[in-house]
Amino acid sequence: PKGSRHPNFPEMVYPLDYGYLAGTTSGDGAGIDLWLGSLVPPRLEAILVTVDLFKRDLEINLLLGCTEFEQAVALAASSQGMQAAQLISRG
Repeated sequence: PKGSRHPNFPEMVYPLDYGYLAGTTSGDGAGIDLWLGSLVPPRLEAILVTVDLFKRDLEINLLLGCTEFEQAVALAASSQGMQAAQLISRG
């Protein structure tokens, strides 16, 4: 949930609700990651393509119901440390 800490990196606080899409599988074997914004009803507004050099992993994160500001917040949260991200917006 928004405001909670990452289980493995407690210095990271989630700025938006973050989770995964149930019933899906991404490249790492877990569900497809998503950020949930404040727009109602939520629709796919953008995606983030993330590269994690620590995990040697590439993923796509869905941005559901995210305003432009929330998209920028998710991008910043996904571009820390050994991670980099690229935002692709519907806009």
